[in-house]
Amino acid sequence: MNTAELKQKFIDKYGDSSAEVRVFHAPGRVNLIGEHIDYNGGYVLPAALEFGTTLIIRERDDDQIRLASTNMPYEGQTSIRDFGQNKTEEWVDYPIGVLTELQKIGVVPTKGYDLLFHGEIPNGSGLSSSASLEVVTGYAFLSLENGPLDTVQLAVMSQKAENNYVGVNCGIMDQFAVANGAQDHAILLMCDTLEYKKVPFVTGSYKLVIGNTNKRRGLVDSAYNERRSQCEEALSILKQQRPELNYLAQLTPEQFEGLQGSIQDETVRRRAKHVVEENARVLASVDALSSNDLVQFGQLMNQSHDSLRDLYEVSCLELDVMVEEARQITGTLGARMTGAGFGGCTVSLVHEDSVDQFLKQVGTNYKERTGLEAAFYVCNVGDGVKELKGDN
Repeated sequence: MNTAELKQKFIDKYGDSSAEVRVFHAPGRVNLIGEHIDYNGGYVLPAALEFGTTLIIRERDDDQIRLASTNMPYEGQTSIRDFGQNKTEEWVDYPIGVLTELQKIGVVPTKGYDLLFHGEIPNGSGLSSSASLEVVTGYAFLSLENGPLDTVQLAVMSQKAENNYVGVNCGIMDQFAVANGAQDHAILLMCDTLEYKKVPFVTGSYKLVIGNTNKRRGLVDSAYNERRSQCEEALSILKQQRPELNYLAQLTPEQFEGLQGSIQDETVRRRAKHVVEENARVLASVDALSSNDLVQFGQLMNQSHDSLRDLYEVSCLELDVMVEEARQITGTLGARMTGAGFGGCTVSLVHEDSVDQFLKQVGTNYKERTGLEAAFYVCNVGDGVKELKGDN
């Protein structure tokens, strides 16, 4: 739906008013490379997508905040004095959580508002629908209530909302990419320090194709905790030889090669090897993109998936099948799983002339091999959160 259609839906829902209707948009995000290394002191390379979450918002003449969505039947209502008092365990907890964090920095709604959200990101796909929802809410209220439009701090507040109010212990990458994305750029981000730089991602005749396996991700939490514990064990062992080491990703592959013999447990050693080599791949990817070497970047994507499958063991049959089928397409430069693993999405870099074949052949073969229907999104890298003007 375009902006004009969404505004009409808003008026159909809430009625006419003399107050101005304003429109804000926050994208989804995909992590191009750098998986399971953020908590090991490594770099990630996410990018904002062109599609995401749109918020239509208008002030009211009372103190009520009303929230509705074109995607979800549940609707919420609270007053500007009472929001955050009661969690609902529904989607409205995400925007309400953001309002509670804004309140902590002195940005409190001075009037009521009607809100209508429209999401284009499938829930649970690993493309950051929750971060998009949080960031667009925060940006809109900061704009309407004349708060500080610092997108780095907006990302931090959105993460806190998810951690503290919703109760999901997510990292900062999703919110950061959604808030700070830029068209034709990826973001090289150190999650601990928020040190970042924008890296050119000019794909020319190549498109990002995101494939949703539609496999429910049932093992993510337990596997995440287990992998994190194994990495901590590896670090503890390596610190006996390198006391100055704070994170596994501080090691180069060459340094790790000389130290890995001290890790007796083969599984723990493989987990650490992935972390060290994946971080090196992220940095090599930045070099490749800076030189506009998409072929090299695609090869690094392939290596990343193979490492996540074989060394870190967070892939699954469905992800592996989709990646294998993607690599069969002549115009595919690289394909990998993206996100936590055990389901969710893949990301592939595919020549525009091969996209139709990709969608048909990968979709057909994936269904034959897994019994599941895949969904695909052909997209470019877009901007971060912003206010939309006009009706397009």
